[in-house]
Amino acid sequence: MLHDPKRIYIFDTTLRDGEQVPGCQLSAAEKVEVALALEMLGVDVIEAGFPISSPGDFQSVVLLSEAIKNTTICALTRAIKGDIDVAVEALKKAKYPRIHTGIGASDMHIKYKFKSTREAILERGVEAVKYAKQFVEDVEFYAEDAGRADNIFLAQMIEAVIAAGATVVNIPDTNGYCLPEQYGQKIRFLKENVKNIDQAIISVHCHNDLGLATANALAGVQNGARQIECTINGIGERAGNTALEEVAMVLKTHPSLHLHTQINSKYFQQISGMVSRMMRMPVQPNKAIVGKNAFAHSSGIHQDGFLKHRENYEIIKPEDVGIEQSDIVLTARSGRHALKYHLERLGYAAERINLDEIYESFLVLADSKKHIQDDDILLLMGDESKNTYKDGIKIDALSVICGDGLEPEAVVKLVYKGKQYELKARGNGPVNATINAIDQVIGQEVDLKEFHIEAMHGGSDDISKVNMRVWANGKSYIGYGFSTDIVKASANAYLDAINKFL
Repeated sequence: MLHDPKRIYIFDTTLRDGEQVPGCQLSAAEKVEVALALEMLGVDVIEAGFPISSPGDFQSVVLLSEAIKNTTICALTRAIKGDIDVAVEALKKAKYPRIHTGIGASDMHIKYKFKSTREAILERGVEAVKYAKQFVEDVEFYAEDAGRADNIFLAQMIEAVIAAGATVVNIPDTNGYCLPEQYGQKIRFLKENVKNIDQAIISVHCHNDLGLATANALAGVQNGARQIECTINGIGERAGNTALEEVAMVLKTHPSLHLHTQINSKYFQQISGMVSRMMRMPVQPNKAIVGKNAFAHSSGIHQDGFLKHRENYEIIKPEDVGIEQSDIVLTARSGRHALKYHLERLGYAAERINLDEIYESFLVLADSKKHIQDDDILLLMGDESKNTYKDGIKIDALSVICGDGLEPEAVVKLVYKGKQYELKARGNGPVNATINAIDQVIGQEVDLKEFHIEAMHGGSDDISKVNMRVWANGKSYIGYGFSTDIVKASANAYLDAINKFL
């Protein structure tokens, strides 16, 4: 068989091994949706199900065989002719069908699961491959519990099934038992001791019982395996399987391995979320590659280093796995650099604000809240008790007269560049009157383009958040204001906007 010796084939078993997790069962239509996403991702093989196990699994394999045109569709069987017959029927419409059949290889399984002998088990495996080969060209053989199997017997089994027609030989660490060095040596032993090994692809199928699934899969390919069996988000029986996104990004991040896949990693975040939602399996926040914290920085030292040079603390670009950008999370451990980053992102020019004073107030707030959101920062900046802007306009006092039969009038006391002003103006409402009063001290034309008021939480005593967009000097500026008094919140928002350009 001729294959690119540096290419690693990705065999996805999310819809078979992954779906065996209690509570994660999918409908046939959902399986098709996931399979189409896997095809878009670029996987080489989709294990669609175990057809003889249930009518639902049979129908899923049929539907995937019809829907998928560019990817191999694989059906799992035991080394039993009846299983293989059902798989053949389910795969009839597959453009690229594969039958995945096999039997236990460890003495543990031979003795306690099959109550048989090595010789009998070997014969059953060979017969299953020969039988499947009558129907499809592409036959994969799995030597279950190969991780604990005797290497010499395992080599005999693999040599025999390749001779019988197997195109792929799967060496599963079924119980997640092996250490990476042990597993790598097992693959190397097969490469060096199975005479016809060059006629098949060695596949690695690792479980995560000891947290070593990804490490073992990589040890396998470093020692000659060329197919990795894995799942999205690492889901699967017990502690799960090798995570597809992890092995793909390890190979991409380490070009020195001289190994590559056909995976388009930009779809990882999208398909990870799809699988998580459909299977009702939340992704742990610190999950590599696709966890919500995988590109989040909260330590002040890390944030400072990241903002100076991304690669100080990131070895993968977030956009390479479908994430828009890294997240600088504001907490009590964050430093001035991180706060400055978020202030500038929200439209505040660092040279115009008293960063040290804002930072001290930020620390007080961060000590009382675990996670600081944008609204918290805006509330902090909109607090009129602080002189947020260097030489900016600040409200010292505000009073408004309005009501039935009265033309609204505002009296505003302002402090600007060390001088105090008391201004009075009328308008068509209390907010308009307040803005007209403030305009008298600005000294240039400002056009109010947008004005939005919303309650932050709900209730008549709630804090109002006001967003204003003004146009001045040929540019647009956004201001934010907060207060339990809507008029005062509006005045704060207007001043926040104009202080950004004055």
